[in-house]
Amino acid sequence: MKAARIHSWGGRPSLDEVPDPTGETLVRIEAAAVAHLDLTVASGNFHIKPDLPHIGGVEGCGIVVSSDVHEPGTRVMLRGGGLGLMRAGTWAELVGTRSRNVVPLPANLSPELGATYFVPTTTAYTALHVVAQLGGDETVIVAGAAGAVGSMVVQLALRAGATVIGLVAGEQVDRLPDGVEAVRLDDEARAAELTHERPATLLVDTLGGQGLAGRSRWVRPGGRAVAVGYVAGTDVRLDLPNWLLEDVALLPVNMIRRDATAREHAPMLARLLATGELALEVESFDMADAATALDRLATGGLRGRAVLTP
Repeated sequence: MKAARIHSWGGRPSLDEVPDPTGETLVRIEAAAVAHLDLTVASGNFHIKPDLPHIGGVEGCGIVVSSDVHEPGTRVMLRGGGLGLMRAGTWAELVGTRSRNVVPLPANLSPELGATYFVPTTTAYTALHVVAQLGGDETVIVAGAAGAVGSMVVQLALRAGATVIGLVAGEQVDRLPDGVEAVRLDDEARAAELTHERPATLLVDTLGGQGLAGRSRWVRPGGRAVAVGYVAGTDVRLDLPNWLLEDVALLPVNMIRRDATAREHAPMLARLLATGELALEVESFDMADAATALDRLATGGLRGRAVLTP
């Protein structure tokens, strides 16, 4: 079979001929996700370093060929069990894995969504409904509202009846759904108004960085700021006297600790995607173009998420 393999840390993956795999469940891959974790592993700077050459891919979707549990022909999601980390991942035509790492999907969910939906949808749902405990009649500001997770937060908040303000880069304004106020990242005048008005009861922040503290000042006293990501930087500084005065709780979303919660709600979120009640943008690349997909992910050039197709 063919597989996209990393031969050196920081190097570009290449398409190679490799032996067919074995495992409790054998899946023919239809789409394999290209995730930030894949990028981190490929860099060689992660504490988990699989043996080289390494087949990447921590998530994927495909059709069961043979299994001790799942019916052949079933469309499934592959995730967990060290896939793409400690053992060969989903960037291949066939994947052999333990049956517990394979989850059936709705038959009408596309392979591209089946490979990519789990992280953005379950992270968004957990941020809103588990960590923030979103209630009725709330105003939610979403920082990074056009990203994969941010767009899910926007859609789920709207479904819950919240008023939503989306913070985006200028060219992303037209990517927000109807009913959302779009605020550009470089609109200093509107940022000053938000700081004065403090309209939000909840901030869901996928950007992080030094701007997180300033954005938390858009939340009224007693509200919450939920930190999901850090694409804008990993450091943040809080001035404690003012933070205490502003009275906004800063809450982390740790999806490693909340994996059971994510798996509990994933089937419901998959059904919403399959029926078109939620939408997630996905870009497809040939498996031979894995290096291009990684480059686009690293530079922020993707619309939504990316998949490789055999």
